[in-house]
Amino acid sequence: MAPLLPPRPAHPLGCHRSRVTDRSAMDAIFFVLRTGCQWNALNDTGICSSSSAHRRFQEWGDAGVFEAFWQEGLLAYDAVKGIDWTWLSLDGAMVKAPLVGEKTGPNPTDRGKKGVKRSVLTDARGTPISMVIAGANRNDHLLMHDTLDGLAVARPKPTPRRKQHLCLDKGYDYAEPRRLAADFGFTLHLRTRGEEVQAKRHPKGKARRWVVEAAHSCTNRFRALLIRWNKKPQNYLALIHFACGIIAWRQCLPG
Repeated sequence: MAPLLPPRPAHPLGCHRSRVTDRSAMDAIFFVLRTGCQWNALNDTGICSSSSAHRRFQEWGDAGVFEAFWQEGLLAYDAVKGIDWTWLSLDGAMVKAPLVGEKTGPNPTDRGKKGVKRSVLTDARGTPISMVIAGANRNDHLLMHDTLDGLAVARPKPTPRRKQHLCLDKGYDYAEPRRLAADFGFTLHLRTRGEEVQAKRHPKGKARRWVVEAAHSCTNRFRALLIRWNKKPQNYLALIHFACGIIAWRQCLPG
């Protein structure tokens, strides 16, 4: 990540005490991402002061460091194992957002309390390659275009011999998702509400869509993403990009 960091900004007064090292600040940001603790709790960890860590987080988020980290992770994953574009899966998940803020809305599954929806697109191994957020009251199919259009890396063009399949659940059983899949060149696999129940009775069929559920589960293991405490959507997105980057880089490990 070090090559992705922006140069140190000049201090307006010309000099001040030595700046916290980038490694300490990044360790503190990762600690918040992984544990979901409040920023002020960093003062008791000895890693870095909360003000320095949050200031550096805002600085790096505005510079696009965490999104670039995710992109570099996907490129490395593509070089080591290869992003499997043959079978993609798309789905949304809702999380709580007690402090409200932009891109939140009433969660219909949580008695109308404020929440946020994450729409994620994964490759065949369940690695996130695109993720967008919106209010919890937005239907999944309304976020489909932004998710397909917001890929972190360039997508190869499908060919008749190398088709790209897209798996959706019954929540996308509308005319618009079918049109979008055709416009983006995907071979759509979308069962209607009645067909999806019957499909579970075919033991020989290979499950393809489940990987997106695993991706949501892996994302929620970063406790700062399980409940959105950030009022600013750009801060929550920066943490999402950081987590997706870690997931992508882990795919490069052997085993």
